[in-house]
Amino acid sequence: MADASLMDKIVSLSKRRGFIFQSSEIYGGLANTWDYGPFGVELKNNLKRAWWTSNVHQRDDIYGMDAAILMNPKTWEASGHLQSFADPFVKCPACSNFFKFDKIWDEIWNSDWCRSLVETMEGAKDTAVLIKWAKSKGKDLAPNLSLVKEPAVTISWIAELHHKFAGVNLDFKNFMGRIAASADGVSRIPCPSCGGILPENSMPANLMLETYFGPVRETAQKVYFRPETAQGMFVNFTNILDSRHPKLPFGLAQIGKSFRNEITPGNFIFRTREFEQMEIEYFVRPEESDAKLKEWIEARYQWYIDLGINKDNLRIRPHDKGELAHYAKACSDIEYEFPFGWSELEGVANRADFDLKQHASFSGKDMTYYDDASKQRFYPYIIEPSGGVDRSILAFLVDAYHEDIVRDEKRVVLRFSKALAPVKVAVLPLLRNRPEIVGLAKELSHDLKKDMVAVYDDTGAIGKLYRRQDEVGTLYCVTVDVQSLEDKKVTVRDRDTMQQERVEISQLKTYLLERLK
Repeated sequence: MADASLMDKIVSLSKRRGFIFQSSEIYGGLANTWDYGPFGVELKNNLKRAWWTSNVHQRDDIYGMDAAILMNPKTWEASGHLQSFADPFVKCPACSNFFKFDKIWDEIWNSDWCRSLVETMEGAKDTAVLIKWAKSKGKDLAPNLSLVKEPAVTISWIAELHHKFAGVNLDFKNFMGRIAASADGVSRIPCPSCGGILPENSMPANLMLETYFGPVRETAQKVYFRPETAQGMFVNFTNILDSRHPKLPFGLAQIGKSFRNEITPGNFIFRTREFEQMEIEYFVRPEESDAKLKEWIEARYQWYIDLGINKDNLRIRPHDKGELAHYAKACSDIEYEFPFGWSELEGVANRADFDLKQHASFSGKDMTYYDDASKQRFYPYIIEPSGGVDRSILAFLVDAYHEDIVRDEKRVVLRFSKALAPVKVAVLPLLRNRPEIVGLAKELSHDLKKDMVAVYDDTGAIGKLYRRQDEVGTLYCVTVDVQSLEDKKVTVRDRDTMQQERVEISQLKTYLLERLK
């Protein structure tokens, strides 16, 4: 269930606890660019490490790569990006904002004014509630909406359709089109930002981000920031054949930055112009591609569950034929139910043999695979699991976020899995004005850092320190108190159960490592 308030909580916590900051915020920021803070970068590195371990280190058939971000422009001619990597968009004449035309109704549904209006309508018995909303919240949230500017005229068209709000399943597009209607009553498309009437026809917008290679602009070569990491693996296909001599099936894996001039970036780190991808290009025999596609979909779906995502918040959605990319034989998305609704975490596609054929044609190089057994050359099919690091981070943040009531007070806790938790152990002195307690706590923290991510904190009372560590997902808190000086024991507190146990200092590291396995 979409919950805008949860997203607000995630954004607030991310800044407050040092996960994610607005980029160059002191200068007013740069729209939809984000910096990962101390805990955010640990979480991000843990996620990438878990992906790399699962897909490269624990397999014998996948090799890692790190291709350059800037590539010969012919790469993007061959891939089709220069000719067709564009999204249809519309520009609102009232507020000048741009929107992806094929996603416009999703944008409307998730807009502030639409959510407010739908919430207001729940349980309403007649259209009077629309008038009330238009004169109050509507003016602030959607000043250019026809319902706000001309409530009486708009309501008359709605009433003519006999819309009632009790016990009736309204057609969303028809209804929203009516509240954006002009005086003629013809249904229109309302702007997700201001409610103004959008154009009926879209325009194409190329998503490639350009730059120039060379110090003098007049003679510099125009190049592009890569919009995906995949092409770097395709153009290195023959290099891998020559250097590693792999047998089919085999794959290449890469984690790296990509860039797209998105028309409507937003929803925090979900859609940005600079983002990081985790991609695999898995080369298979054409006749085995359907079976391998199914295997990869199941494996990638299970990976998220194994790292702690609630299964109820995941689903696999196969693409319709009309939704498939022109090169794809089949594709399924692994989707997560974010606070703004179901959206893609990762796509797993059967790209057929399009990519190798294209690069062979444009480069004049032989990109086929020679099969020793059959003595034949052919283009392998490619199965591509492609996921976003940043939107995965957002999914794990949302899924880990919990609010508990402890002693009549709210406790916010991020229940990350052991693999993803940014901090494994926090060492806390009970009394920061006792040098011997502080000294012992710092000594323990320093020793634990050799084997795990541990932090030391003495900047508050113990209750506040516990809550602070809960909010960043720290698995265990180790408290050094007065008694520790006498019995050589410390108190270890579990994040999820909040149970406490006295552990001998000499056994502390062994105790923690056993639980962190």
